[in-house]
Amino acid sequence: MALHCHECGFVNDEGANYCQKCGAYLGRPEGAEEPSTLTYKIAETGDFQPIDIDQMVEEQGAALVIRSGGGRAGESFAVDQDRMSIGRTPDAPIFLDDVTVSRNHALLVRRRDGLYIDDLGSLNGTYVNRHRIESHLLEDGDEIQVGKFKLSFLER
Repeated sequence: MALHCHECGFVNDEGANYCQKCGAYLGRPEGAEEPSTLTYKIAETGDFQPIDIDQMVEEQGAALVIRSGGGRAGESFAVDQDRMSIGRTPDAPIFLDDVTVSRNHALLVRRRDGLYIDDLGSLNGTYVNRHRIESHLLEDGDEIQVGKFKLSFLER
């Protein structure tokens, strides 16, 4: 069964999610389940350790979850310190190993009125909800983009 794009009318192959001509999302067939992503953290052994993200947020107060980028969708980081760096340097608490990420890209910092993300002069910038920022007060559900990684900020 061919799929017709609702935007441009192009006939796409069966099973396509996006139009090959214009890139529009083609949608899911009726009754298809929404895909889900396992949420995990990397254990000290290097193995995936499944976690309950709701429980992590409840216990730690906040978390970042990679939604796309670097083949790491679902990896999560508890925001459990007042200052946490994000970058390509291996000693960063939120280590994102890709050339699109600066060594010291951004900083999560807790201030009196909440948790902020500050860009640290990165080459590719830091984005929150698709807007380039220098400093931004995070709210539950914000989408953060650091290089090619898209992360969701979750807070109780």
